[in-house]
Amino acid sequence: MRIAVTGSIANDHLMTFPGRFSDQLVADQLHTVSLSFLVDTLDIRRGGVGANIAFGMGQLGANPVLVGAAGEDFEEYRAWLDRHGVDTQSVRISDVKHTARFTCTTDADHNQIGSFYTGAMSEARQIELQSVVDRVGSLDLVCISADDPEAMTRHTEECRTRGIPFAADFSQQIARMEGEEIRALLPDATYLFSNEYEKELIENKTGWTEAEILAKVGTRVTTLGAKGVRIDRQGEEPILVGVPEEDAKADPTGVGDAFRAGFLSGLAWGVGLTRAAQVGCMMATLVIETVGTQEYELSRTRFLERFTKAYGHDAASEVQAHLP
Repeated sequence: MRIAVTGSIANDHLMTFPGRFSDQLVADQLHTVSLSFLVDTLDIRRGGVGANIAFGMGQLGANPVLVGAAGEDFEEYRAWLDRHGVDTQSVRISDVKHTARFTCTTDADHNQIGSFYTGAMSEARQIELQSVVDRVGSLDLVCISADDPEAMTRHTEECRTRGIPFAADFSQQIARMEGEEIRALLPDATYLFSNEYEKELIENKTGWTEAEILAKVGTRVTTLGAKGVRIDRQGEEPILVGVPEEDAKADPTGVGDAFRAGFLSGLAWGVGLTRAAQVGCMMATLVIETVGTQEYELSRTRFLERFTKAYGHDAASEVQAHLP
């Protein structure tokens, strides 16, 4: 099963300021703020929803096709993804814009000042999925994750027109999307991904009930944080999967992307929804134990040990055959 992942590709520049922003603000001069903060640390990390999902799938040997837009500064990032099993040949390289970038400074109280430069991501709307199909032969599923809004619309419409199954994964874009946009992108999705909060937003913004949404999509996958994941399908009992025990909790950033990577890899392996959700939860656990969305290491032996402890020997035996 060949899966393409469309979505953002970005670099994160994360800095720490040892003082407090509030100590530098003068109440009656807020209308003319001009400040510069001398920071102690700078971490540059690879990110972007599409790239994070594809990286995890590559680690699992699922050979995903990453579809998105980046700048000429993408070459080092491309080499990293290529080394980790991601097909990056369908990434559009902009002639004039840099890869999207998030720059954030955090103070001693964990307050943050950040900026997001969309950059080349805005050119993702120019990518035609048919060109991807022509190159790789066929696509069995396209995961349409957070990206340039017009790109998300174009990819969704093209999947419908060409009869390519797709997964709707609005994630970070759900906050800015209006009900009309969601109502246009959601119907006919083979899978609908969200967390609990996003699930409520989708229902509130569209005005559709849970039952009405289930009638419009094939399978609804809702991540529940520490409680695991719930999978709903019209007319069937829900599937509930718990999460493995954590060794530590370092950073929750990218946990949802890691779950999707594991779940989609399970689909590519053909192991069924329950097992796919278990793989997703195991991947999410690995990421929450690591600072950075692509900094975790997937040791086959350790993965199977922890997977067996969480889900049993039968589950591990089924998954073992597919792990690289």
